[in-house]
Amino acid sequence: MAGHSQFSNIKHRKGAQDAKRSQKFTKLIREITVAAKQGLPDSARLRSAIFAARKENLPKDKIETAIKNAAGNVAGENYEEIQYEGYGPSGTALIVHALTNNRNRTASEVRYIFSRKGGNLGETGSVSYLFNHVGLIVYKAEGVNFEDLFNYGIELEALNVEENDKEELYIITCEVGDFGKVRDAFYAKFGEPEFARLSWQPKDLIEISDKELIDKLSALVEELEDNDDVQHVEGNFTFADDNSAA
Repeated sequence: MAGHSQFSNIKHRKGAQDAKRSQKFTKLIREITVAAKQGLPDSARLRSAIFAARKENLPKDKIETAIKNAAGNVAGENYEEIQYEGYGPSGTALIVHALTNNRNRTASEVRYIFSRKGGNLGETGSVSYLFNHVGLIVYKAEGVNFEDLFNYGIELEALNVEENDKEELYIITCEVGDFGKVRDAFYAKFGEPEFARLSWQPKDLIEISDKELIDKLSALVEELEDNDDVQHVEGNFTFADDNSAA
């Protein structure tokens, strides 16, 4: 299942990303600000952004300031959401999510990264047809009963509730329009999830075991996510062995 791939690959890169805490905090604040401007006080996206910020230990005062600035329309930079689509090495597909105050700059930088790392930035729609757009909610298996989670997912009409024994995770997917309702319902019953956001899930997941290709894809995704404007990257692949790309 694609949720397994996404969370596993994010986890694989987390060690390298932790060293860039200041940049990470900036991206979290940007997401909170944009989410807050979209809809206060009842915004599933804002709640998810705040949960993500708490997971990364973003100080409470910075979260509150970002929300107040958005609510008060404090003068500052305005960011727009842009989604880029492209192909990585060996025809792998990637979707890049960005928040930028300069569309031309970001497009140029993303295109350059794709080109330099053996990929190719495509047009809108060039790879998204290979994915399903869904709400994704992830829980750690520890302390949560899967049967209870599964039955609750059926009750909420979630698309899927699955176990990932290797990563010790439970993964729930739902329709995009139901994401806020489903995420909040699971939160109320099972507590704060490990991970929750709208996600592009590949229809056909490619498992990659070739060490050289794993290294190339890891380098491409890491450089994309190192860009100040890129929030996160999703792909249609998973690594057969996370350790092989470490």
